[in-house]
Amino acid sequence: DELDKAVEEDRLVHGKKPLPPEKNKVESREIKQSTTDPERGYMVRDTKPKGFFYLDHRTVNARCNIITDVHVTAGNVHDAVPYLERLDRIKERFKFFITSVGVDAGYFTSAVCHGLEERHIYAVMGYRRPNHKKGFFYKREYKYDREQDVYFCPQGEKLIYKTTSREGYRHYDSDSLICANCPEKHRCTTNKKSVKTITRHVWEDSKERINAHRLTPLGKVIYARRKETVERSFADAKELHGYRYARFRGKDKVASQCLLTAAAQNMKKIALMLS
Repeated sequence: DELDKAVEEDRLVHGKKPLPPEKNKVESREIKQSTTDPERGYMVRDTKPKGFFYLDHRTVNARCNIITDVHVTAGNVHDAVPYLERLDRIKERFKFFITSVGVDAGYFTSAVCHGLEERHIYAVMGYRRPNHKKGFFYKREYKYDREQDVYFCPQGEKLIYKTTSREGYRHYDSDSLICANCPEKHRCTTNKKSVKTITRHVWEDSKERINAHRLTPLGKVIYARRKETVERSFADAKELHGYRYARFRGKDKVASQCLLTAAAQNMKKIALMLS
């Protein structure tokens, strides 16, 4: 709902008509489902094994490494999907005053960045190498001019605003007449009409500001704590608490295993601190 509102406002600012109501589309796509445990999800990630898994989305306190939240989802649910909701739950349940968070690159989405800024939380996120087609210009080589609301290509030509999509992306297109005779066209676009299109999310400003935190002295300290806290918490669970495998079938039973494991880890941590 918040994205729909942002898209509507952005289109009005650019003199575009509001998008018509979206029709109820019936999407038919094949989804892999486990025959032994249908609640698991088929996970496909780089450097990870493919298969049916559950995911534990865990949050820990940076000062004491106490686990404050455990949330189990199917393996095909993206890390960023439940994040803001779980953060709100922690804040409401424990009355925490959350000032900063450090998370890996999987959470680096426009929606999460915007949500964290709305909550006035200083966020530091890992670097994600952008997708890039070999032999072509990088997106960062196209410079955005905020005052004119245009992009400039490496040759200095303008890409002007055309529309804002329902998904929240502004589209900036080049002039086909100029691009058709450009000596660098082969490094820019393969479009048959000789048009280069650059997209920019309506919440891209939030994403850029949060990405800049990673390079600040404070940001480096916060991100360094991440590997000492939440990553260490997962490692302890895997090495000492049998966390590499789900002991049961069904999401509720797996959640029980995860919560009991976290409780055991917290008791050990608290006992160590008290001693």
